[in-house]
Amino acid sequence: MADAEQGGPAGPPRAGARAGTVLGALWLLAGLLAVRQAAAVLRLLPERRFPGLWSWTGGGGVPRVGGSLYDAGRFTGTPFAGLVLRPLGRAAEQSLGVVWTVGTLLLVVAVALLAARALPGRGDDGGPPGRRAALPAAPVAVILAVASLPVRNAFALGQTSIIPVLLVLLGCCVPRFAQGSGRATGVLTGLAAALQPVVLLFAVLLWLTGRRRAAVTAGVTFAAATALGWVTLPDDSWTYWAHHIAGAGLGEAPDGVANQSLHGLLLRLGLRGPLEQALYAPLAAAVAVVGLRRAVRYAEDGQALLATAVTGCVAVVVAPTAWQHQQLWILLAVAGRVGRRRADRFVWPVLVVLVMTLTSTVLVPPNLVALGRHAPLLAALAAACAVPFLTRSSEVWDRPVPTPVAEPQRGRFAWVPLLSFFKRALNRPNLLLELMLIRVGYWGYSYIRAQAPDSRALAESHGRQILGAEEFLLMDVEHAFNHFVAGVGWLKDGMNYYYGTFHFLVPLSVLGYLYVRRPATYRWARTALGFATLVALVGFWLYPLAPPRLMPGLGFIDTVNGPQDLAHPDFGALTELANQYAAMPSLHIGWSLWCGVVIAVVAPRAWTRWLGMLYPLLTFSVIVGTANHYVLDAVGGALVVASGFAIQYVLTGPGRVALAAIPGARRGDEARAAAPRETVRAGS
Repeated sequence: MADAEQGGPAGPPRAGARAGTVLGALWLLAGLLAVRQAAAVLRLLPERRFPGLWSWTGGGGVPRVGGSLYDAGRFTGTPFAGLVLRPLGRAAEQSLGVVWTVGTLLLVVAVALLAARALPGRGDDGGPPGRRAALPAAPVAVILAVASLPVRNAFALGQTSIIPVLLVLLGCCVPRFAQGSGRATGVLTGLAAALQPVVLLFAVLLWLTGRRRAAVTAGVTFAAATALGWVTLPDDSWTYWAHHIAGAGLGEAPDGVANQSLHGLLLRLGLRGPLEQALYAPLAAAVAVVGLRRAVRYAEDGQALLATAVTGCVAVVVAPTAWQHQQLWILLAVAGRVGRRRADRFVWPVLVVLVMTLTSTVLVPPNLVALGRHAPLLAALAAACAVPFLTRSSEVWDRPVPTPVAEPQRGRFAWVPLLSFFKRALNRPNLLLELMLIRVGYWGYSYIRAQAPDSRALAESHGRQILGAEEFLLMDVEHAFNHFVAGVGWLKDGMNYYYGTFHFLVPLSVLGYLYVRRPATYRWARTALGFATLVALVGFWLYPLAPPRLMPGLGFIDTVNGPQDLAHPDFGALTELANQYAAMPSLHIGWSLWCGVVIAVVAPRAWTRWLGMLYPLLTFSVIVGTANHYVLDAVGGALVVASGFAIQYVLTGPGRVALAAIPGARRGDEARAAAPRETVRAGS
């Protein structure tokens, strides 16, 4: 979204047709996601619908209009929000929640369209983009908003946190409101604060940016709406403003991980009472000062959406409670541009989108789950205080440093069609982006593998097929070799350690070396590895296979996990995380063979190349000796690696580039590369 094209002269007809097709596909995806989200809510049982409004829920599962707002302890909005919601509750009662759900969806779409329309223009014109320039960003904004966790949470709970965001965007980012007399901006901001008091920070932003009439109007509107709540609902107003001090303590426990505010973090760290308050007050004040100063800077720079997002992130951090449905401000921070290089521009948007759409178990490995649980708070803190967003006067605002690429080359095999979909980048990719994508990609691989068919009967029948084929081919050596390994203590212990350690250690080490020393080769090699892993997932789905150690009555010895109840095998946490009947193809062999090929490509000496090719041979002996794979599983692993390299070759072309084209090439090698036909392997 931050890198959306900001207009320009019309391209050739073919390019225009392609752009129209992509735009249509994005709108179609946005519509499907919106319909799916609405249907997911409406499919819920009536008693499970809108638990955030549980105190109003009647027998039909929709909001009712009588009773106190806070009797059930679930409603966390202001009394003024209750006044607004009660008429909506009547509409929901008449339509069994359809009006409520569709209305929320329309609010989300409106927020997304306003955000897309508020993206800053080009650095040379100083104004906001036109309608035509905002078109590509609009469906992307709708997709991100509907897929985000705050919106999904607000849908399911029936919360109204979308409304303050919409009101603030209208007041601060729509030119006719933001650049007028300030009355409309102040009224809209004040109404938003009456629904969510921490939004009063935007009145401070208005004051600091010179829109003092709007700031005063916002304060007056907030006071009037709050007074209306006191007059109409005095008991509930006393509960909210006096007993709970602006709603603090309503809803879930404030020290729960769902509260992603600084106050919630300090409570989770075990701080209580005066000590916690003594730390919370200065820290919150520091975040507010730093964040608002940055927001003022971006507002004066013409980046109204980014200034709004930064202020909203400050609100998330300093509020006593910041539940998931109140964190949509963080998603708006994708409007900021970060980085001098073109490739670096994707890091911040991808990070924000991942944090705001995926759960902590996806974002980080299990040993870092505590960090993942606080990812929204960390993202809000980063946006408010740390991320160096570019200003429109920056020389790289519209012209980031381009990524050097290799021009398409003719392949060695004329009969292989080269599609050349992507030009191969030659520089080192952004490390943080690579780590994020590798983590999410591995989680996706683990999830799909775990969801693959795992019928025991089918997997065992396939195991008998494999053994029958190997017997016919005179290569059924698994049983004898497994018993030989199990009978030699040091050999069994060594293979068990090798099986559980080297499968991840060696590929990660190779990737790390390539990233540091051979960046162009790193891109080529990791792409082939990714495609090979995807092909392996297809194999897991199409051919579930029980490994030798899980084949009943055949006498195989599970050297790693010990004797098992084959009807209910237990390998600890691995039993739940991995499909035990995904033996074909063997990715132990696949990944080790990939390592061998890459080492053979980059190793400077013959003995290191031979050592690299020895690794898959050792892996083959280990997977057979520990009864984890058949010989034919290794053949399958070799085939998926070959497929990965083949797909990479067809899509991006040969892995050779002129040495002089590689950033950081040695000067002596550049001179040799000047010869007309001198080419070398990528990165060497």
